[in-house]
Amino acid sequence: MMQRTMGTTTAIGMTAVVALSGAVRFTSTFKSLDAGAVSFVGKKVAALVITNDDSLRVAGEESMVRELNARGIQGVATYRIAPKEELRRADTAKPWFEKANLEGVLVVRPVSVDRETYTTGTWVTSNYSTLWGYYGYGWSAVYVPASARTQTFVVVETTIYSVPRNQLLWAAVSETNNPRDLRGYVEELAKEMVKEMQKQGLARSQPR
Repeated sequence: MMQRTMGTTTAIGMTAVVALSGAVRFTSTFKSLDAGAVSFVGKKVAALVITNDDSLRVAGEESMVRELNARGIQGVATYRIAPKEELRRADTAKPWFEKANLEGVLVVRPVSVDRETYTTGTWVTSNYSTLWGYYGYGWSAVYVPASARTQTFVVVETTIYSVPRNQLLWAAVSETNNPRDLRGYVEELAKEMVKEMQKQGLARSQPR
């Protein structure tokens, strides 16, 4: 049985057990030391949900866009940027992202617990530290929800990348044990993620 290990390290800004309002709970977060030099206010940021479930992807990305727009960021749903088949690989997706003149990408990826273990070193590995390194990795292990009769523990990871820097700025892990309601959970998570961007100075302090 795989352990769900959530480590901490103050040197790179990792904190553990962050309780949020509503149903969303961040169990681990990471902040790059360079995050303070970046602001997405007034800039274009793509919302991306990595999943094969098209309804979940569209609903989640649109929810993220609404929250981004409310805080002074020009949100754009990734499914609107390019055809679905082009978005599943880093080499084919990258030109579309560059054409869209994006400054950042907000990514949500549901992950089943038996596929991922989060430790203190997770966020600085080559799989996560760059946007395009993560992009290919993220799509290579897409979570497929269990049947309606099965209750499965699911980890949902969220990452924020700078496109020009090709760098991870912020990341978080949250948990849910009801994948049958994963769409509602992702929509709620989108709200909390953009609030967290606000706290980190990446978004406007108050929605208008």
